[in-house]
Amino acid sequence: MNRKNLTLFALVALLFIGTGFFQSWNSSLGILNMALISAIMALGVNLQWGYAGLFNVGVMGFVALGGLAVVLASAEPAPGAWNAGGMGIVLGLMLGALTIGGAILVWRGMAKGKARVLVLLGVLLAGFFAFRAVFDPAVTAIEAINPAVQGNIGGLGLPVLLAWPLGGLLAAAAAWAIGKTALGLRSDYLAIATLGIAEIVLAVMKNEDWLARGVKNVISLPRPVPYEVDLQQSPGFLAWAADWGMDPVTASSIVVKLCYAGLFGAVLVALVVLSELALKSPWGRMMRAIRDNEVAAEAMGKHVTRRHLQVFILGSAVIGVAGAMMTTLDSQLTPGTYTPLRFTFLIWVMVIVGGSGNNWGAVLGGFLIWWLWVMVEPIGLGLMSAVTAGMADGSWLKVHLQDSAAHMRLITMGLVLLLVLRFSPRG
Repeated sequence: MNRKNLTLFALVALLFIGTGFFQSWNSSLGILNMALISAIMALGVNLQWGYAGLFNVGVMGFVALGGLAVVLASAEPAPGAWNAGGMGIVLGLMLGALTIGGAILVWRGMAKGKARVLVLLGVLLAGFFAFRAVFDPAVTAIEAINPAVQGNIGGLGLPVLLAWPLGGLLAAAAAWAIGKTALGLRSDYLAIATLGIAEIVLAVMKNEDWLARGVKNVISLPRPVPYEVDLQQSPGFLAWAADWGMDPVTASSIVVKLCYAGLFGAVLVALVVLSELALKSPWGRMMRAIRDNEVAAEAMGKHVTRRHLQVFILGSAVIGVAGAMMTTLDSQLTPGTYTPLRFTFLIWVMVIVGGSGNNWGAVLGGFLIWWLWVMVEPIGLGLMSAVTAGMADGSWLKVHLQDSAAHMRLITMGLVLLLVLRFSPRG
């Protein structure tokens, strides 16, 4: 890393340090933890775009799948749910998969013509009705079990740290299914397809209550770090906080956030190291050659579609891990909070600011853009309050300017993009 990059990282670090001194260390560490997660998401998108030129606008869907993995892997099992309809759910999903597989075999195995169309429709209709006949009663039975607090199939009760790689695996499996059908599309059509598929994933999570309670949310998910209340009841911790002259409540919150930061930082460092090794390897040079000129790479004997699928799966897995980490940090899964603005547009801004194909740039963009996203609104409100201090109370202009502070986030993101594209188009 050259001196310029070190200087940029130092300046961003000063933003977090300044937030700690002038606002609170709790706030600074809270922003830092989400910045670490955002940087990992940006790394995943950078793998797809910077290495292979894949325009994935479905980031939100893979983040949501990572969060879902935490519920399915680490939430406590719902009493009676598996006995009521667990096997019906599994059998129904297997029937659905067999129906799709059978349809693919018919399409590939039969010659073109009316016979193939009729057989294909027969397989799909028979499979659909068989699927619904098995799946629907199981769903009804599960959702009827104590719906006020459960109504879902529950999880396996595994340690939550195991849910992070499982989140990556779930996102990777979805990426494989998407990639097999969508990666043959042109870049603009691929973007539309991934955006639509992300919305489908989110719609399923919101409406299938048996899976993760839908919009009723899953709360009280396990944590890999101590609880603040437990620390506040520990005599050793109380003595430590007193030695530092800190309030136990504030000290416990800071310690918990530091524990999260340590875990997230370790994952980020590991992913950056692996990404850099991959970028400088023969595989990385091949991916950049495919990105720069697909026709020439294919003429040299490279299987472009297969390599696109490979890097699409890898990038989506990284995003899924970040999604699982975010749900762990929140200790709850709330599908209603997944929006394209936060989990697609903002991640792309981070990648653009950092520079295409630049892993360290993606990390820097993650830290900088997330800090701006959180802090610009209160800074803008303070700025507007200072600007309108001399205006009469109740003035329409004063009210308008103060209300406009809520839009400072979007204005700032647009301004940052314009400045980067004008003065540093490579990030």
